[in-house]
Amino acid sequence: MKLVSACLIGVNCNFRGKNWLNPALLEELKKGDLFPVCPEVLGGLPAPRAPSEIQDGDGGAVLRDKAKVVNEKGIDVTAQFMKGAQETLRIAKVVGAKEALFAEKSPSCGCGKIFNGSFSGKLVEGDGVTTALLKNNGIHVTSIKICLT
Repeated sequence: MKLVSACLIGVNCNFRGKNWLNPALLEELKKGDLFPVCPEVLGGLPAPRAPSEIQDGDGGAVLRDKAKVVNEKGIDVTAQFMKGAQETLRIAKVVGAKEALFAEKSPSCGCGKIFNGSFSGKLVEGDGVTTALLKNNGIHVTSIKICLT
């Protein structure tokens, strides 16, 4: 069993209240190999919601209380991102997931590159909060490309 970002299989849960459907992942879901999650919704955020980015670091820094997640309105949403990451890890353990297929660049799900916290579209090396927590617990995360149109 693998976790998958729910927005990638057609659930309207991204920050725009829409999805980034990946037809190949939807087919894999139909085979019963994937378990969809949206860490941001699991953390209590609505869909749609104001875009958020990590400031002063990446998801690992957030886990160490050295960075925070702020939305474009300037509201600190770190607590919701932490709760969503913890709930996602709990689900991964329950379903026995050893891998996650997550949407790229996200402050939750991003793997390898995330937005830099300036809301300018610039990327930096790093992982989102949920990805960092899953990796810390031995779960392999793969970034899946999305189209931001």
